[in-house]
Amino acid sequence: MPPLPTAHSTEIHHAAHLLEAGKLVAIPTETVYGLAANALSSSAVAEIFRVKNRPTFDPLIVHLAETQDLEKYVQQVPPLAYVLARAFWPGPLTLVLPRRALIPDLVTAGLPTVGIRVPRHPLTRALLQRLDFPLAAPSANPFGYVSPTTADHVRQQLGDKIDFILDGGPCEVGLESTIIAFEKEKPRVLRLGGIALEALQEVVGMVEVQSHSSSQPQAPGMLSSHYAPGPPVVLIESRDEIALYQEKTPPSQIGFIGFQASSPLLPALHQHILSPSGHLSEAAARLFAALRALDQPDIRLILAEVFPEVGLGRAINDRLRRAAAKRT
Repeated sequence: MPPLPTAHSTEIHHAAHLLEAGKLVAIPTETVYGLAANALSSSAVAEIFRVKNRPTFDPLIVHLAETQDLEKYVQQVPPLAYVLARAFWPGPLTLVLPRRALIPDLVTAGLPTVGIRVPRHPLTRALLQRLDFPLAAPSANPFGYVSPTTADHVRQQLGDKIDFILDGGPCEVGLESTIIAFEKEKPRVLRLGGIALEALQEVVGMVEVQSHSSSQPQAPGMLSSHYAPGPPVVLIESRDEIALYQEKTPPSQIGFIGFQASSPLLPALHQHILSPSGHLSEAAARLFAALRALDQPDIRLILAEVFPEVGLGRAINDRLRRAAAKRT
């Protein structure tokens, strides 16, 4: 990595000092901002669950500085896991592997496996290289709500509850990591995310994709209802369907999230077109910000267009379906 500016070095030093003291720090990654704590300290990890109001049956992802640190924290690594790590680390890929005993039960929700990844953001990589422990870091937002993709998003939701926010600018990918587990050493996607299925298959061949769980998840982000703003979210196949919802909800109270084109039926102010040029990577990076922007008192309903089921479109649709799932 190139040398960091002096201001960033000072902030990284401060963040490291707080984490060494068992405090919480929001960190930037290429996916979303994470709420980080010492992954080897049960008391520090417990603060993550308290601040997020996150159920302890939902496991956390552990973030490492380098791929070579992997075997410090897991018991065995299937050959294809190394193939994937060489292809996509540092980056938005989480591998679920049998954990070593030094990883606390609280991190893994008592499961014998742990989700691990090496993030790509230069500030967080520099921070991890200064620490002698890995970081547990779910998204830095109240549990179940829209994941933050800027430092301001973190401030708006958790600013007075955490000790420091390491501001690394907007997240490049904007969707959480792809999570892969291994059955008899064969990879299986537990959660679609920032790496397209096609990219995975170019490296390891065909992989199975598992639907998310609604009770005891095997990995983070597998609950059926998640990533949800305040107003209800409804998925539509076509912008023509907007007229059907105007019969019960005034157009001024409907928000719209679309791929390439807006609708003349709704106010422009309440429409978020994620990629007019039709790039799914651009749409993915803007998705959570759009959901957050439409979470406002004058919006009673959010209509979201279904994206093409290719590339990152699959992960975008996955997040939209979970945002649309009924919350209890």
